[in-house]
Amino acid sequence: MKDKVVLITGAGRGIGRAIALQFAAAGTKVVVNDINPDTAEATVKRITELVAADGRHGQAMVALADVANKMAVQTMHYEVLEKWGRVDVLVNNAGVEPTGSILTLDEWAWNRAIDVNLKGAFLCTQTIGRSMKEQGGGAIVNMASIAGRAAGLRDRAAYVASKTGLVGFTRECAREFAAYNIRVNAVCPGVIITEMTAHLRDNEAQMKKWLEDIPQARLGEPDDVTGLVLFLCSDEARYITGQAINVDGGKVMS
Repeated sequence: MKDKVVLITGAGRGIGRAIALQFAAAGTKVVVNDINPDTAEATVKRITELVAADGRHGQAMVALADVANKMAVQTMHYEVLEKWGRVDVLVNNAGVEPTGSILTLDEWAWNRAIDVNLKGAFLCTQTIGRSMKEQGGGAIVNMASIAGRAAGLRDRAAYVASKTGLVGFTRECAREFAAYNIRVNAVCPGVIITEMTAHLRDNEAQMKKWLEDIPQARLGEPDDVTGLVLFLCSDEARYITGQAINVDGGKVMS
């Protein structure tokens, strides 16, 4: 992976930041996308510290953009090409998770979930996929969810709909992009403790319910996800495409 250019959306915190650190440790040039400049800069700072401490060759840059905005995505892509000339790997990680029952969910919250989680992946894949085609190949990983593959989650209709769509989008991309030597896979995490889900640790009833369905008897950490993402983007996964792989401790969705 050394010196490959990797663009990770939503890399300012949580799973996205963990993925960025993993790629940096592998010696890649990491594009840290986020809509929040403070969190994006914090990730780049962590990468810089990591590289300095370990003597690695990774590099990082901030790319601020709302992935739901086509012009912003295209501008971000242009900035990366100006600096590093190509994008070898795209990780569509940016996501939001509004809560609320179907009968009470606000239309704006629904639209925002679909725009960021699904349309954002489409816009980034379309824009960067074009340059991957021209350069002769690449790898794309879409961060979906086990909620998009089973019965879903209570009060998360917009999130579940967007992640279900993302799994289907992954399959179609893999089919179309195979001719261009571009592989596309989805990673489907279970309950991973990040800033978005940290409240679960304070809810004993919820924790007990989740753990009953997880054979490993623990919730996931961001680092539980990063190794699979790195593998799927490496040459060692060259014959893997169109797959949606769960990372969930064996959780049974019902």
